[in-house]
Amino acid sequence: MITLQFHPNWPHGERMVIESMVADGFYRSQFVTGISSGGLTAFAGGDRWRWESRLFAGKYDEQPPTARPVYGVWNRREDPYGGGIRFGSSYFRLKSEAVERATFCFPDSAREPEHFGDSSLLEQLCRLADEAGFDDLDEYVEAHVHGEVRFDADVDAVVLDPSFVGTRVEEAAYLLGCGVEYHPGFRATADDFDPAYRGAGIVELARSLGAELTPELLGPAVRTHPAQAIKRLWHCLARFGRVGG
Repeated sequence: MITLQFHPNWPHGERMVIESMVADGFYRSQFVTGISSGGLTAFAGGDRWRWESRLFAGKYDEQPPTARPVYGVWNRREDPYGGGIRFGSSYFRLKSEAVERATFCFPDSAREPEHFGDSSLLEQLCRLADEAGFDDLDEYVEAHVHGEVRFDADVDAVVLDPSFVGTRVEEAAYLLGCGVEYHPGFRATADDFDPAYRGAGIVELARSLGAELTPELLGPAVRTHPAQAIKRLWHCLARFGRVGG
């Protein structure tokens, strides 16, 4: 299945990301939203623009931002946390027919992969990912969904972290027009993190934010701390904070 990972309570202007999604009705690419859990290079001539021009043979070079594909992953192991936890604590699980209009690559398109194609290549890409020996956060098979992704038509469910139960995120999720589910959750303390993973400074940042870290806690922290530091902190929580190991 294809999953689209995101951080629902991270800021998007005055709203949270998931609130902007409700207002729009569509899952949008970085070229439209201006936000990303990866690099921010989605503009004419930027790295993301160049990678897409290479992958898609210039198909989108002159197209409006809304026409561009959206990025997700092929959840090859049916992981309940989603297939690309590097990019968010929650995810949209697309309906099976989305595979028919998707392309895939391994490794990430930022690495200018040689292996790229439609679903007929998935078996090979999954094998390459399994054999790559990458870190848990980097071994995903990237997916590109071409055409509109509507929450009320193309999504089976939004799958949230349980720390969002009873919050504005949960309220917004029920307005998307798709199912709402929860995975087992991410939670950890600063002592659970390996300082060598993203640096001792990130561990100290974690310690300053509270006794226990959850995705619900990290969203507000983006407004008061450097976004890249919170992204690295998220990587630690994703890597070391799965409930149940």
